[in-house]
Amino acid sequence: MSTPLYQLKADFFKTLGHPVRVCVLELLSSREYAVAEMLPELGIEAAHLSQQLAILRRANLVATRREGSTVHYRLATSEVTHLLAAARSILSGVLAGQAELLADLQAAPAAALPPRPA
Repeated sequence: MSTPLYQLKADFFKTLGHPVRVCVLELLSSREYAVAEMLPELGIEAAHLSQQLAILRRANLVATRREGSTVHYRLATSEVTHLLAAARSILSGVLAGQAELLADLQAAPAAALPPRPA
């Protein structure tokens, strides 16, 4: 019996559920990076980056190229860049809505608030 598509999608989004992995994908959306180049950009230990890259490799989100002892990473597909852009757009809309709500709340007169219990 094959895995349902909704389960595969959920697993895919779990893969994206770590800030370091998202940051790595954001970096790689601009160009290919060697591991040593990513470390100062991310500000994490090499072992932690290695773990996160392994997860992204297993999910087929990144691909590698070896040049001597240096491993270079790139996005496996440009569609990852589109996914990151869609997430940014969705978050921008959500945050804009929250900003409007905050502005409305701040503009409401204090008298509109219910009295505090004694």
